Amino acid sequence: MDFNLKLLLIQVPVILFSLTIHEFSHAWVAYLLGDDTAKRQRRLTLNPLVHLDFVGTVLMFLAGFGWAKPVPVNYLNFKNPKRGLLLVALAGPLSNLLTALVAGLILRILVPLVVGSSVIPGVVSVSLVMVILMLQYGIALAVFNMIPLPPLDGSRVLYGLLPSKQADSYSRLEPYGVMILFALFVFGGKLFSHILWYPVSLLTVLFSGYDYFQLSSIIYHIAS
Repeated sequence: MDFNLKLLLIQVPVILFSLTIHEFSHAWVAYLLGDDTAKRQRRLTLNPLVHLDFVGTVLMFLAGFGWAKPVPVNYLNFKNPKRGLLLVALAGPLSNLLTALVAGLILRILVPLVVGSSVIPGVVSVSLVMVILMLQYGIALAVFNMIPLPPLDGSRVLYGLLPSKQADSYSRLEPYGVMILFALFVFGGKLFSHILWYPVSLLTVLFSGYDYFQLSSIIYHIAS
């Protein structure tokens, strides 16, 4: 089994879980706030097949960040639609950060025990790589989705925080959000990546005690 295939087989379940928990959290919080739209459309589930978006999932493998199929939400079912919008939007990124935090705590214990050992059992090494990826993908998903551009969660959070007049003006960006994101990828890819890199790097160290490159080197050492 070559390096790429080994790493791919470890990445798949981690990416599926990270995307699924993100969308499930949106649906769950919406349901708690009184909207059962996602439940009626069978999106209140941990089945990854109903949440995956082809482009967003492919980007997770290629770029380390991406998205899943947005959960349908009817904000008119909330007692306070604007507050509900904010809470539902925050639920996805927060679920990824919580997952990353747990992974980081595990790494603080596991890495010192494993790194430097002359013999690492296969199950332990694969588990270590999965936990590192859980940390990295969780943080990357949260940071990327908090960009304040439609249709990402950050735009909903910003809308919920703005005064009503400014929020209405901001909402006019909605039809153009995808085009703006695409333009950022195509024409400002390097700058865009650098901007995302700083919060990802900071949170990686904060959660795990190790920087991104240290953890990536462990992955490639084990998977090679």
